[in-house]
Amino acid sequence: MKISGFSFVRNGIKLYYPVVESILSILPICHEFVIAVGKGDDDDSTREQIENIQSDKIRIIETEWDEKYFDRGRINSIQTDIALKECTGDWCFYLQADEVVHEQDLPVIQRRCEELLDDREVEGLIFNYLHFWGDYDHYLKGHGWYSKEIRIIRNDAAIHSWESAQSFRRFDNYEDPRQEKGHFKLKVAEVKARIFHYGWVRPPQLMQSKRKALDGVHWGKKASSDYYQRQPLEFDYGPLNRLDIFRDSHPAVMQKRIAELFWKSKLQYKGKLNKMRKPHKHERFKYRFLSFIENNFLGGRRVGEFKNYILLPK
Repeated sequence: MKISGFSFVRNGIKLYYPVVESILSILPICHEFVIAVGKGDDDDSTREQIENIQSDKIRIIETEWDEKYFDRGRINSIQTDIALKECTGDWCFYLQADEVVHEQDLPVIQRRCEELLDDREVEGLIFNYLHFWGDYDHYLKGHGWYSKEIRIIRNDAAIHSWESAQSFRRFDNYEDPRQEKGHFKLKVAEVKARIFHYGWVRPPQLMQSKRKALDGVHWGKKASSDYYQRQPLEFDYGPLNRLDIFRDSHPAVMQKRIAELFWKSKLQYKGKLNKMRKPHKHERFKYRFLSFIENNFLGGRRVGEFKNYILLPK
């Protein structure tokens, strides 16, 4: 059995993505790691940093991001599929550039892939998610944040990245990741492993830059640029004492980055919300109320949570 890792990235180092840590976190169980690296800005060193890993497992595909696909995140799916198409393993393990796997979970993942290899009904595996916010001590454990998602798929030409590359679907006739018909949710099994999502852990100014870049591939660069000209230079994370505290260990590959956290003085650890901005989702009463019910009475089960998959009883 072989596992191919794959991903995509552009301006990753410049925007403070832990892309190197992401690759390193699953490299031990992968026979290859394919990554589509988009041509970034002149002051970005993403390709060089990935090359510095110095592993013959890693294969870099250079890409150009066409702005005509900067709508609804379509470019993300296209870039994901570029890397996926080059994978040769039985299973394809997808990590976005801000997602990291704990080394404790690698044996569990590998065994699960071996166990289900010949079960053709299983098209993918779903993972549990931990969404960190502001720093590495606080995370979002509530309504409105996806609790599980597909991150391993079977190597099948009919399976493609879907919408803004959050998940995967099976397509009858794949032409466009936005097509409304002819795609189907994958049948998946669970793996008792975690994805550490650090997409909302950055210095406040770089968090705002990342949001501008991400909104640019959903709205178009001009619309995003016009919007962020009217926004503060730094992202306001809000009071962190409204979030859950993470008391477990982070992946070993993240320890250096965690030790180098330098923006604590810019974070708000208690106090009132800034009334000059819109409340974040987890700050709104509706979501706080639903989160309380889910976490205290429903064992964490999310009420009405949208699922990108069909969970098999395995």
